[in-house]
Amino acid sequence: MQLTKTGIDSKELSQLVAQGMLEKKANGIIILDLRNIKNAVTDFFVICSGNSDTQVDAITDSIEEQVYKQSGLDPWHKEGKENKEWILLDYVDVVAHVFKKDRRQFYAIEDLWGDAEVTQVDSEP
Repeated sequence: MQLTKTGIDSKELSQLVAQGMLEKKANGIIILDLRNIKNAVTDFFVICSGNSDTQVDAITDSIEEQVYKQSGLDPWHKEGKENKEWILLDYVDVVAHVFKKDRRQFYAIEDLWGDAEVTQVDSEP
C-alpha cells in the first residue's frame, strides 16, 4: 500500500472519491481494486454514472472538493470536462470515472477488468 504525500493510502483515497460521488447521488458506484492485477495502470478505479450533464458535472466537482478537503490532493490530470459524457479524474493511484448513463453502458470499462475485486457502494449506511 503506497501512501500519498499527505499520508493517505490509495484505498482511503478511493473511499473519499466514492464519498464525493455519494454527495451528489451518483448511480451505480463501484470500486475496482486493481492492486493484484498484473500490469494494472493504477490501484483503484472508482466508477459511477449520472443522469444528466448537470449531474455529471456536479459529481465531478464534489469528488474534487471531498478529496481536497480530506487530503489536500488535487487531480494530477482531468479529462472530458467539456463534453460531460465521461469525465476522468486521475489521482495517480486512484482514477475516478464519472459517466453519463448511456456512455457507461457503451464503454463498459468494468468488463475490461473482470479479474478486479469489485465493491458496490450503496447510498444506504
